[in-house]
Amino acid sequence: MTSLMTRRTLMASALGLGVTACTTADQEALLGILAETTGGTSGVGLTQAEAAAGIRAALNNGIGSAISTVGRNGGYLNDGIIRIPLPGFLGETQTTLARFGLSGALDNLQVQLNRGAEAAAPVARDIFVQAVSSLSIQDAIGIVRGPSNAATQYLQRTTTPRLTSLFRPIMVNALQQAGAIQTYDNLVASMRNIPLAPQYGADAKDQLIDHGVSKGLDGVFYYIGQEEAAIRRDPVKRTSEILRRVFG
Repeated sequence: MTSLMTRRTLMASALGLGVTACTTADQEALLGILAETTGGTSGVGLTQAEAAAGIRAALNNGIGSAISTVGRNGGYLNDGIIRIPLPGFLGETQTTLARFGLSGALDNLQVQLNRGAEAAAPVARDIFVQAVSSLSIQDAIGIVRGPSNAATQYLQRTTTPRLTSLFRPIMVNALQQAGAIQTYDNLVASMRNIPLAPQYGADAKDQLIDHGVSKGLDGVFYYIGQEEAAIRRDPVKRTSEILRRVFG
């Protein structure tokens, strides 16, 4: 009984919660998770606000690393994991024409689509950082209990609709600057004069842009997740005091 009370008291201290704030099962589970995740030393004595600050710091580090990775020449295009393919029928047509060495225009469109994402990602950095600031204390506690990319999953789950609407105009501008929009318009116009060539509807351009936005965000989230996992796993990646206290 004494041992159980001691563990409850330690849990309350670790999370900055009153003993009655969680069920006994929750207290026991959280204590075990903190011990398993951090070798049994971190988390003890942290307030809830400090725990949340640590999660936010991990995500901000992940965002910075991800933007640096994808927001450079070849960041998407030369990365086999996050390279953006052409969507739907455009991609199918590209594959078919490539067999005959005739996919040059579509290959160029894919290059420009990836170049657009590479240009758009750094411009959207503040959007990601603002999203992290909304993470609540209870969210942070749940993230501590989660897998190695739990914070990234939370960010992706809760912010994707808003990020998509904010990221889209940035992506449109980047695609225009990269020449993708003009290439697409020229491609569609040339196909109108080719018998039996696929004809793309008025909404196909929007689908191309939406695809670029979705895949562009996926690439950022992928590398945020990689950085989060590294912070949890590798002490060298814990570059601030709050990261060392929460994860060290």
